[in-house]
Amino acid sequence: MELDNNTRHIILASGSPRRRELLASLGLPFEVLSSDADESTPPEWSPEAIVRNLALRKAEAVIPVAGDRDAVIIGSDTIVVLDEMVLGKPADEQDSARMLGMLQGRTHQVYTGVACIGPAEGRTLVDHRVTSVTMRAMSEEEISAYIATGEPADKAGSYAIQGLGATLVEEIEGCYFNVVGLPLSLLSGMLSGFGISVLNR
Repeated sequence: MELDNNTRHIILASGSPRRRELLASLGLPFEVLSSDADESTPPEWSPEAIVRNLALRKAEAVIPVAGDRDAVIIGSDTIVVLDEMVLGKPADEQDSARMLGMLQGRTHQVYTGVACIGPAEGRTLVDHRVTSVTMRAMSEEEISAYIATGEPADKAGSYAIQGLGATLVEEIEGCYFNVVGLPLSLLSGMLSGFGISVLNR
């Protein structure tokens, strides 16, 4: 049975300001419950397995605090992959310089996993998207100047495409919002599976 979308409570299991802004752009009311899920993964996992499992793990982590409300919980995880090497968040500025040096002048892939859980009906949907991003060639001075802005500090791959990092990107192939951290077209289709329509309200 599809429930009317106005009766569903949406919970975003993420403390990311970027994901919060993207979900808010859909115009649906939601609540944020930051997930403290373990984000460690086995080294043999593929990029798809990493983002799909971590997105699900993050969503599952907030089920106990979501209460008995008729909620749909959204979890998401994003990684940057270059030549099958996963680039997470930088440990420090030196690590940022290393990552940006590897990415400059080359094409890499951004994977984002999305999980939607409806605890009331015991329904779970998990999917992911991949976007290719080509960085322009950069000098060491440019890389240092970008790191000095502080923007790369907590970003997968050490850049933010929605910020000053946009000046480093030459081309993207695929969903832009996927690179920011939440592919909205994918999410809206998944939400429809829980009776939540973004367009018909």
